[in-house]
Amino acid sequence: MKAGFAAVLATAFAAPPAQAASPVYGDFSLMFQRSAGQYAPPGEKAFQWAWSPQSATESQITWGDPVTWPPATAEHFVRSGDWVLLDGWDGNGTYYSQRVTEESACDGAQCTAIPSDGGRQHYVRWTVPSTDYRLVARGTITRQSSGKVVHFEHLQTWGAPAPCSNARFGARTCITQTETWSDDNGLPAGSPMRETLHRSIKIAKGLGMAFAIDQDVPSPWHAEATEYWNW
Repeated sequence: MKAGFAAVLATAFAAPPAQAASPVYGDFSLMFQRSAGQYAPPGEKAFQWAWSPQSATESQITWGDPVTWPPATAEHFVRSGDWVLLDGWDGNGTYYSQRVTEESACDGAQCTAIPSDGGRQHYVRWTVPSTDYRLVARGTITRQSSGKVVHFEHLQTWGAPAPCSNARFGARTCITQTETWSDDNGLPAGSPMRETLHRSIKIAKGLGMAFAIDQDVPSPWHAEATEYWNW
């Protein structure tokens, strides 16, 4: 009897089964690895991307032509708590600082203001939610060498992990970033912003960026990942 009672007690107070950790953006983007890849429209020339971690919380990504690699432009991202922030990017021999004046996170029609973190854009959640969410950011980009300011609006929808596939790598699990970018670059002062980009990018778990890209602004374009590697 005592042995049986002890067994019951052991079962009652046993630790619950361990639950799988929630996926994080790094599982998909591989932003804190020296990861790289190529993507191309079917039958056409390839383009390339590569992450270059700078510290435990900072990384930069470059996009460009593998023939003339490395490119002169790199986007700078910082992990802060449960967010990945966009600070700005290098290019044209200078640095472009991106700072938001208004940000919100939306679940359906319900939007909540995001508290500022040094003015940097809250680009994507680090812990990947199980449901889609939207981000709205408005602010300015300042060219450090000249002080020129451009106003922008960046609308994003981040899709929850879902099945995806492409011709080279078959069935995978992806998160999808659908984004619309508008700005007043090159327009007369006081002009309304114009939409310059609308696209969706699938990011595959364990592989990285640009698993598939579908763009319709400024022009229709489709590309899929053809290679992934660590450098």
